[in-house]
Amino acid sequence: MITPLSEALAERGFDKLTPVQNAVTAEDIGDQDLLVSAQTGSGKTVGFGMAIAPTMLGGDDRFGPAAAPLALVVAPTRELAFQVMRELTWLYAKTGAIVTSCVGGMDSRQERRALERGAHIVVGTPGRLRDHIERNALDLSELRAVVLDEADEMLDMGFREDLEFMLGKAPAERRTLMFSATVSPMIAKLAKQYQRDARRISTLGSTDQHADISYQALRVAASDSEHAIFNLLRFHADQSAIVFCNTRAAVSHLSARLTNRGLATVTLSGELSQTERTHALQAMRDGRARVCVATDVAARGIDLPNLNLVIHADLPTNTESLLHRSGRTGRAGRKGISALIVPPRALRKAENLLKWSKISAEWTVAPSVEDILQKDEERLLADPAWTTPLTEDEQTFAAKLLALHAPEVVAAAYLRLYQQRNAAPEDLLPPEAKPAAREHKAFGPSRWFALSVGRDDKAEPRWILPLLCRAGNLDKTAIGAIRVQDNETHVELTEASAAGFMTALGAGGVLEDGIVARPMETAPDRQSGGGGRPKSDSGPRPRPEYRASAPASRPRTEGAPERKAPAAPRADGERKPRHSAATSPAPRTTSKPEAYKPKDKADAYKPKEKFDAPRGKDSYKPKDKPDGPRAKAKFDRYDPAVKPAGKPASKSKPKPMGKPSAPAADARDSSKRFTPPGAAKPAARKPRATARPGGAEPPKRGKR
Repeated sequence: MITPLSEALAERGFDKLTPVQNAVTAEDIGDQDLLVSAQTGSGKTVGFGMAIAPTMLGGDDRFGPAAAPLALVVAPTRELAFQVMRELTWLYAKTGAIVTSCVGGMDSRQERRALERGAHIVVGTPGRLRDHIERNALDLSELRAVVLDEADEMLDMGFREDLEFMLGKAPAERRTLMFSATVSPMIAKLAKQYQRDARRISTLGSTDQHADISYQALRVAASDSEHAIFNLLRFHADQSAIVFCNTRAAVSHLSARLTNRGLATVTLSGELSQTERTHALQAMRDGRARVCVATDVAARGIDLPNLNLVIHADLPTNTESLLHRSGRTGRAGRKGISALIVPPRALRKAENLLKWSKISAEWTVAPSVEDILQKDEERLLADPAWTTPLTEDEQTFAAKLLALHAPEVVAAAYLRLYQQRNAAPEDLLPPEAKPAAREHKAFGPSRWFALSVGRDDKAEPRWILPLLCRAGNLDKTAIGAIRVQDNETHVELTEASAAGFMTALGAGGVLEDGIVARPMETAPDRQSGGGGRPKSDSGPRPRPEYRASAPASRPRTEGAPERKAPAAPRADGERKPRHSAATSPAPRTTSKPEAYKPKDKADAYKPKEKFDAPRGKDSYKPKDKPDGPRAKAKFDRYDPAVKPAGKPASKSKPKPMGKPSAPAADARDSSKRFTPPGAAKPAARKPRATARPGGAEPPKRGKR
């Protein structure tokens, strides 16, 4: 291994390498292409970082001046790309490597300027990298290694065309490394097309599925899911956690509830911008936030330090999502807990998820109040502050406290302050408990009042209730039943508020808008108080008894025509016998169709006569048109007997061209219009006013 990289690993606390890191850095691999399938959280990023180091450095310990990139790392999401860039930055810190990123959602101009300054390693997402290549901002001529991280995810997201474009633009003698959780047929086809004699490495069967993660299935009551999540976070108060929900609305709701309980919480979902996502993750890394509530957008590529707890507030939709969610903890040999919140309606789904994922989980319940308080005491006694040496100021202040109070009092006060810093845990119901029915408390002694408005006046309880509170100076808890009748409304008030209600109304008892309230001597009838509507007869009806004979018919109305009695059935002897096989008539015979006979020759078809010579002019005569002059018809103005009088009109002859006439005067020019003799000239037109009184302009005419 290269010395600067081994020193960086030692500083980070890597005592030994993971199986995938050992496999990709084996000495017999050399510069061979790799197709690696390993589970999430197995240290793949550090693994391919060490694998491509000899290819880029070529035996040296440091890089030369940065120019065109030597390695290209492609990741499916922005978060994963930033995570890879951070990992490679500290891994290559002592080699002088310059690592830059090109991801969607960030300023492309700054990325182009960074590429112009030069970089040894470029990490990015497929779409943005292709854009820089097409704009000639990213030079691949010196490329020595290409790494496709989470290749299966990129193909599922539809980046196949972008990957093929980049691999086609890269030099043919490059080294290609593909890392994927599973090797699907699409991955195998891509590797066969763009890799040369790739070595297949798989570490999935070498260890158990997420061996460093402890799975817990917490059974909770139907209404205690949020309380169970809060108690679980309180029980693991010294660790950072991520809570997964299935929808953005659930993320916003749960984040608000946890924040109100005093937990430092951030959110991570698809509705946030890249800047907001970066700030949320940075708050988790800095320790300013301890809980991250997220959707599945954070299920891949998010590596938060000291993330020891993953909570599935909503069960994942499939086994792959369960593994990727849980893979946020237990990374690089660290231990972690993945807890599933299982209400009664999701019990079967949780069992199937664990069975299909081949994961054995511990079925238990959420921490109780006693468990959390005991855990708080253990954390208090194990706090490193007890073993930290005291400063002079602390010794002086401790002496003042002991001079004023006994040691027991000081210790008890410190315990109370420590407990006040943490929110109180929630009491949980048993997992099999059903939601309790709503209790209806008795209204107590009351008095009834009648209002002079009813159903005919469109009275409704929704506006009568605020009217009583406003005019009678009442609280809504002092008002009982409100029964709307046709002409009035009966209202029930508590005995204690009745006197104050009448005092607020005054002598007339007027509420508002002429509505008058008067006290009733007795309570109204409950049956009539329901609104005066008849109740439906919904009770059991008597079963009708069997009637042996039909009831007597009604007497016939006098003068009505008599009905004919039904005819008696005929005897068998009077009926006409049916036909038998012997007596049945013979079936009707049908004659054979006669053969076709041609018609007589006289009626045979004859072609029309052909004319050898064309017809003459006078051969055609209109049908039924008499020869000679046309007879005069009715309303006919033409009379052939009457000759026209006067000189016949002569044909017009063209006039010779002479001197051109002057152009006609413009009709709008009033100076050239004809003025009769003796008439006064029209007065000059006054110019139109350009403004109205008060400074307003006149309206403009024309189309709008």
